[in-house]
Amino acid sequence: MNSTNTIYLTKHGMKDLKKKIAQLEHQHNTIVSQLHDIDKTEGHDERLARVEHLATLEIVASELSDKRQILATAKPLPRKRDRLKVAIGSVVDLLDTNGRIIRYTLVDSLEADPSSGRISIMSPLGKNLVGKQLRDVVEWTAHLGKRKLQLVAIS
Repeated sequence: MNSTNTIYLTKHGMKDLKKKIAQLEHQHNTIVSQLHDIDKTEGHDERLARVEHLATLEIVASELSDKRQILATAKPLPRKRDRLKVAIGSVVDLLDTNGRIIRYTLVDSLEADPSSGRISIMSPLGKNLVGKQLRDVVEWTAHLGKRKLQLVAIS
């Protein structure tokens, strides 16, 4: 990950990232403690357990490093955004062809979860929404073919 790229996160996304870092730190410390205990033994099985613990420790340390780097470059979404145009952090209401309203929050790819209403600004729909204004029609190609929604609210 390039450390010069700023990642914008919602309050929820920032909280989840910090929680994940705390979990990884705890897991890292637990493995290190287990390794110290294994070092006090000399059996064959213990040497195998040590190798497994070292491999797990490497994976955890790598993920922890990645998450810390993300946190170091992460910023909260701007509080005051241009509500006339869609941008990262915008909550949009879209009207489909059946008259249903669909609500999405545009977020960075890191915290995207479409089933929770958070879509990435890098997704096909997200890319087409950025910069749009009220009443604009958003078109994009999805796996089911061309889709069309009208932007009816930005907050």
